[in-house]
Amino acid sequence: MPQTPIIIFVCEHGAAKSVVGAAYFNKLADEKGLNLQAVARGTNPDQTLSPQAVIGLLEDGLTPTETVPRKLSLADVESAQRIITFCKLPEQYKQKAGVELWESVPPVSENYEQARDAILERINTLINTLS
Repeated sequence: MPQTPIIIFVCEHGAAKSVVGAAYFNKLADEKGLNLQAVARGTNPDQTLSPQAVIGLLEDGLTPTETVPRKLSLADVESAQRIITFCKLPEQYKQKAGVELWESVPPVSENYEQARDAILERINTLINTLS
């Protein structure tokens, strides 16, 4: 049985932007009937998810894909169909998969709604290109 292609959302701490991105990507991909699954990872993960991200997602009717931040691994990168990153990736990961840098997304800790809307705008464009 073939494995579902993985999209990895990466932010430095694996606790906020990547978590919001993965949750919304999964929701929208499911609505479009795309056989894709997103996960959240961090290059330097925090111990816990961002409370602002968790509360915001729950208020939006979504659940984070991860229960704790997880470090991006070489195995993750090698199995990914695409990597969406909100931060610079370590050098050893850059040539392993298609990497797209999403800059200028505001911090989730400062304004969840603004960050979510900026992420959602980009996810909608991505979903349309994958459909």
